[in-house]
Amino acid sequence: MQNNSKTAIFNPLTFPIYVMAKPIGALCNLDCHYCYYLEKGELYRGTSPKMSDDILERYIIDYIECQPTQNVLFTWHGGETLLRGIDFFRKAIRLQQRHARGKTISNSIQTNGILLNDEWCRFFKEENFLVGISLDGPEHIHDRYRRDKSGRGTFAKVMKGVELLQKHGVEFNTLSVVNDYSAKYPLQVYNFFKSIGSHYMQFSPIVERWGDRADGLELLPPGNNFENIEMPPWCVSPEDYGNFYCTIFDEWVRKDVGQYFIQLFDSTLAGWVGEQPGVCIYAKVCGHAAAMEHNGDVYSCDHFVFPEYKLGNIRTRTLTEMMLSPEQMKFGEKKFTTLPRQCKECEFLHLCNGECPKNRISKTSDGEEGLNYLCKGLYKFFEHSKPYMLYMAEQLKKGLPPADIMKTFKE
Repeated sequence: MQNNSKTAIFNPLTFPIYVMAKPIGALCNLDCHYCYYLEKGELYRGTSPKMSDDILERYIIDYIECQPTQNVLFTWHGGETLLRGIDFFRKAIRLQQRHARGKTISNSIQTNGILLNDEWCRFFKEENFLVGISLDGPEHIHDRYRRDKSGRGTFAKVMKGVELLQKHGVEFNTLSVVNDYSAKYPLQVYNFFKSIGSHYMQFSPIVERWGDRADGLELLPPGNNFENIEMPPWCVSPEDYGNFYCTIFDEWVRKDVGQYFIQLFDSTLAGWVGEQPGVCIYAKVCGHAAAMEHNGDVYSCDHFVFPEYKLGNIRTRTLTEMMLSPEQMKFGEKKFTTLPRQCKECEFLHLCNGECPKNRISKTSDGEEGLNYLCKGLYKFFEHSKPYMLYMAEQLKKGLPPADIMKTFKE
């Protein structure tokens, strides 16, 4: 159901607040060509990237206190999180237990999988961690850009990590980048993830720009007030992005509904039912998902770790203060208030909501700035999937399983 109100009232405390923690900053043991975070180390040049025990405890206490819900999810991200060492995370668990205040605590962690061993996997199993594995697909796709510091492919090492997770019964899902190369092989990618038991898949498009910045960073936030702007060669084209999802959807809707879950498909169905999408990029407003660097600096979003989007530091401001600050409120509301007219008049606005603000780097057909770079691809997917999504939405409204749609292809 589309909300046609002219203003978007944003209050982070009506949602669970997510402040993704970076316990090792941008430090990583890989050198993936397309990584958006590796260069953030330049912001902290000359300092240790390790989160201190003091910052860790402040974060855990404050994060639990600022949550409006009974369930509290901690998300650990990098850089490569496992470089911080297992003792750090054992300490984090003890601190969570000490400061839980009766709330239910859970943890998720993102890793490239290279450092996984039996000890790590036993720990994740015992503490019920959800592990996100960064993996782009079969070997020729994964190794295209995900390489180590010596330029060698990393697929074999990552798969050893996946096998260890499977051996210990650790729940995992996959985070995959859709780039100029992988977008050409949608079914290879999808069927590969099915083959390794990834029932929850997230596909993240590479949309970045290079340009001149005074702070030494090369990647740019939205806006055209920079010099010498160009897009890296590994960025996915809007057309390929749309084809990628349409091709996978045609396979999924015939065989895998209710068994495998893809973030865009879930959020699109939620939109047709009139529910919240469950992910910030397709929500009407954003701003309730921030990122905290190793030293306690908090930024508006993981994709906006630039000095101009720094909200403060946990040593001097609480997470509640920062998440309810005027600058963060404005950041969240701008996702809606800065939409160009073409978006506001689009029949799929309630599904897309302009997607992520970081990708709004294109112009509309009449020259207005602020159009999402991926618009053509997303529009193609929404149009292609519409009849199937409407059928599944009706099933849900009737209290019937959406998976019944697969029966129509067998009749």
